[in-house]
Amino acid sequence: MRIINKTRNRLIAENGRFADTVISRLVGLLNQSSISPGEALVITECRSIHMLFMRFSIDVIFVDRKNKVVGVVHQIQPFRMSPYFFRANKAIEISPGIINKTQTIVGDEIEFLG
Repeated sequence: MRIINKTRNRLIAENGRFADTVISRLVGLLNQSSISPGEALVITECRSIHMLFMRFSIDVIFVDRKNKVVGVVHQIQPFRMSPYFFRANKAIEISPGIINKTQTIVGDEIEFLG
């Protein structure tokens, strides 16, 4: 699936996938050694993430039920926790630097295609 910042007309990820089961949300990116630019994991029913046992840093975009950005976390490091975003419904985990590259900010609208 493609993930677009509709507000800024910027491609966030070309190859996104949903983690929408208990197991897929729990595992997340733990079984990977890196995340490449263009790749994304969208964790449903998510207001905060942990980086316990992760081997690499990531950017995270938190969106609400209407896919509006309610929080961004730049380059969260392994063994850290993100802030809790009360209005969030999904977390989009992407490679570090993508938030800056796409100029994504709180209030932007995100679109999921495919």
